[in-house]
Amino acid sequence: MTTPLSAELPARDTPVAGGGWRTLLYKEVLRFWKVSFQTVAAPVLTALLYLMIFGHVLEDHVKVYDRIGYTAFLVPGLVMMSVLQNAFANSSSSLIQSKIMGNLVFVLLAPLSHWSWFVAYVGSSMARGLCVGLGVLFVTSWFTSLQFAAPGWIIVFALLGAGMLGALGVIAGLWAEKFDQMAAFQNFIIMPMTFLSGVFYSIHSLPPFWQKVSHLNPFFYMIDGFRHGFFGVSDVSPWLSLAIVGTAMLVVSGIAVHLLRIGYKIRS
Repeated sequence: MTTPLSAELPARDTPVAGGGWRTLLYKEVLRFWKVSFQTVAAPVLTALLYLMIFGHVLEDHVKVYDRIGYTAFLVPGLVMMSVLQNAFANSSSSLIQSKIMGNLVFVLLAPLSHWSWFVAYVGSSMARGLCVGLGVLFVTSWFTSLQFAAPGWIIVFALLGAGMLGALGVIAGLWAEKFDQMAAFQNFIIMPMTFLSGVFYSIHSLPPFWQKVSHLNPFFYMIDGFRHGFFGVSDVSPWLSLAIVGTAMLVVSGIAVHLLRIGYKIRS
């Protein structure tokens, strides 16, 4: 039987409880920033290698939307893929490491509500994902001339994507009990969904059956809407993408908040 995180909280907020989420958020941001060479620089380098290899091989052979070079098309996909993967990795790795090493008990002892946990873990995941995304955008912009047709869409989908994957990382971190379970979640769910979401290609280049399969992948709508902000064109309407991504964000966040509220696998 699980006990809600808030079961032992005081009846009213205390200064510690009221500002505790900021302390936990700071701790989580500091956790990844102190090893930024691994958590920020390494993903940027990985994305740069993807760009150099795929861009070099396909730049002269592939044109997208009839007017956009392949390297320019590839950059927003790599940026968004990096945002999603690193937002997920931040919250999931933090929770599983804390559970296995046993230091999660110190967070449990603090008078923090489940909302404080959610804001801190998802907020720090968004910070890491966006930080890596900006790094990828900066280094890849040296290889092509980028457009910014609708910056608002870029910001909206970057925030929604980072938030959704941060919440999904919370769910995975609570569910997993050992590192190989977490690795399986990332390798068999997150990686395939990001790589098969149109990062490296337009879905209009796929056979009809695989186009329909791609439309079932919510990651596709994140990347397609994000790419629309750069070029003003996309495979589907950005409003449709916004509706699907927004709904997915609400569903995933609702599940994460519920699991934190009942103390799933962290309190018995």
